Order: sequence, then structure tokens, then C-alpha cells
Amino acid sequence: MLKVVSLLKRAENMSHEEFAKWVVEDHVEFARRLPGLRKYTVSVSNGEDAPFDSVNELYFDDEDARAAAFGSEHGKAAAADAAAHTTQRVHLLTTEHAQL
Repeated sequence: MLKVVSLLKRAENMSHEEFAKWVVEDHVEFARRLPGLRKYTVSVSNGEDAPFDSVNELYFDDEDARAAAFGSEHGKAAAADAAAHTTQRVHLLTTEHAQL
């Protein structure tokens, strides 16, 4: 299973509360439409001055499924929505190794 970890920093014109509402209520609708997405989680930071405002985790069967999802119409729309609401996005492609 491939896990994409996305670290998001809110747009400068958004408060922490506005960003939290957007990422939890609005942006999640884009994730729900991604083909091949197996699991999606969002964690919002607890403070105004955190280096990033959320950590989003997206799970796919493999790299081909991830590439197809983000190459789709819904994937491109999700990327555009994220770009409009953030100043920085960092994406890590990982393989999870659960220890506990």
C-alpha cells in the first residue's frame, strides 16, 4: 500500500480556523471523488504558528493507482483547490510499516 503524506500551509489570507474548516469540510469532498483512493485522513495542527496547518494522508494500492487518481479530472480539481488555499504543499510518497 502506498501512502501519500501531504503537509499543507494555509494561504496568507486565511485564519487558522478558516483553513481548518476548508480542509476538513470542503477539500475532503475532492478526496472522496479520487478514483482508487482507499483511505483518507486529515489532521489539523493545534496552533496558529505551526510550520504546517494540516497533515493529510492518502492511501492507494500502488504508484499506478496514485498517478491515475491525480491525473484524473477529479485529481486535477483537487490539486487546483489545494493550490488556491495554501502557500506551501509538501508531498511524501511512503510505504507504511506499522509497528504497534
